[in-house]
Amino acid sequence: MRIAIATVQVPFIRGGAEILADGLANALQAAGHSVEIIAMPFRFSPVSEIQRSMKLWASENFENLNGYQCDRVICLKFPAFYLQHPNKVGWLLHQHRSVYDLWDTEFTAEFSRSAEGKQLKQEITEQDTKALSTFRGVFTIAKTVSKRLQKFNQIASIPLYHPPQFAEQFYTAPAEPYIFFPSRLETLKRQDLLIQAMRFVRSPVVALMGGEGGQYPYLQGLIDQFGLHQKVRLLGRLSDNEKLSYYAHCLGVFFAPYNEDYGYVTLEAMLSRKPVITCKDSGEPVEFVVNGQTGWITEADPTEIAEKIDHLYEQQAIAKEMGSAGYDRYNALDISWANVVQKILGC
Repeated sequence: MRIAIATVQVPFIRGGAEILADGLANALQAAGHSVEIIAMPFRFSPVSEIQRSMKLWASENFENLNGYQCDRVICLKFPAFYLQHPNKVGWLLHQHRSVYDLWDTEFTAEFSRSAEGKQLKQEITEQDTKALSTFRGVFTIAKTVSKRLQKFNQIASIPLYHPPQFAEQFYTAPAEPYIFFPSRLETLKRQDLLIQAMRFVRSPVVALMGGEGGQYPYLQGLIDQFGLHQKVRLLGRLSDNEKLSYYAHCLGVFFAPYNEDYGYVTLEAMLSRKPVITCKDSGEPVEFVVNGQTGWITEADPTEIAEKIDHLYEQQAIAKEMGSAGYDRYNALDISWANVVQKILGC
């Protein structure tokens, strides 16, 4: 088949969404299909730009692309699923979260109070519901995304997990006294929770954070404010090999974003046989971590997080067992590209 993968791209930012699209394309090509990723730039503001993008995608017809018949379209991100084609399948990374699960939270408070914000929320909810109701099948990348889709749009969907990049290359090594947290430095990832927790850690454990992003000045300011230079370090961008090594040698992994859609970090930690500390409001990581068996699920409270970090250090044999249990859990979940291709093309 000729298959188009429809998505959007935020200029100069490459992350999990792009890795997923590439992984899906490679898996489909390996299965013998002709595949193209078709993306258009997306701007988060102003509201008029979001509306323009919605109209642009709704005007697109993918039945015939430069003389080539497109047999199947797989739509990944808002508003790509507004396009026209009789054989559309959705595999949703997420919707436009600002008008759904993040609406009227600390992350969108000002936007939620504005008249244009309320109007945009209504437009997106109505158009999402209408568009997704026409799909041949609707899948999501995680249970968290499926729950949102049911709650806000009353649309049933099937969660479909996929492996992280370089899944076969993760390995484990003897633990060293540090907690690892690789992620983009942005508000929703909540690196500040770990920094705050390190104020209360009694053991000689340090926190190493990999990644770049707009929150760097704020996070470095917190480290300066609390005098944590000997306990917290922002590593910046890491090479793939560096990231694999930091995972392999860490005592455990901290990953507690707010209501995360999926979160490769949890899976990467499991593949590295390392326990994960996450929080009850962290979304999909809570679906993977078994509290007390493969890691810890805590309140988003720095003192409670610090307690679990100290526990990992004081009970390192148990921490190692937790990591092994996480690895076994990953393998039991049938997380593979072959399964993704089979389900998406079989609907």
